[in-house]
Amino acid sequence: MITVVDYGMGNLRSVAKALEKVGFDVKVSSEPKDVENAKAIVVPGVGAFGDAMHNLDRLNLLEPVIKSIKAGKPYLGICLGLQILFEYGYEFGEHEGLGILKGKVVRFENKEGFKVPHMGWNQVWIKQEEGLFSDIKNGEYYYFVHSFYAVPSNTSDIAATTDYSVEFSSAVQKDNIWAVQFHPEKSQKAGLQLLKNFKYFVEKNH
Repeated sequence: MITVVDYGMGNLRSVAKALEKVGFDVKVSSEPKDVENAKAIVVPGVGAFGDAMHNLDRLNLLEPVIKSIKAGKPYLGICLGLQILFEYGYEFGEHEGLGILKGKVVRFENKEGFKVPHMGWNQVWIKQEEGLFSDIKNGEYYYFVHSFYAVPSNTSDIAATTDYSVEFSSAVQKDNIWAVQFHPEKSQKAGLQLLKNFKYFVEKNH
């Protein structure tokens, strides 16, 4: 059983359905014990960084999520689930994140020709070929909806980049942590392949 963490940030059913499609036994839950007992956790979400951290804290999910990651349990973050891995987010002020990865989350600058939020299909350029992006071609298109992006302090954590007014980190991978800024559940075949890769990783670790 893997747990999709429900902390009130976005419709999680499409994520759960995509995970089920690649063969996962999925539970969508806001219960701390379901995070603790899961063999892997998936943290999706859309919305503001500060709200996400507040909701995780309010629902007593912060500690089990952090403990799970530090214990080596496979973690997949999607969109906001990537951003909160970092130390700080600058959406409506400065907010502390989980601090699992060093770095910050910043807003796209307003540049002529580039609308914010960044919304729609864009190419992903692979920096780490093993793991997240196994059997996925370089320059594959994925679906994005976001106004903020992560700036990792350690470039070795970056699994892929995307160009949109700037070159930004669109995926990170470190040990048991996998996270993407785009939405694999909305990215058709390429998205399902990435979720299959996560399934292989989870099975290998159990």
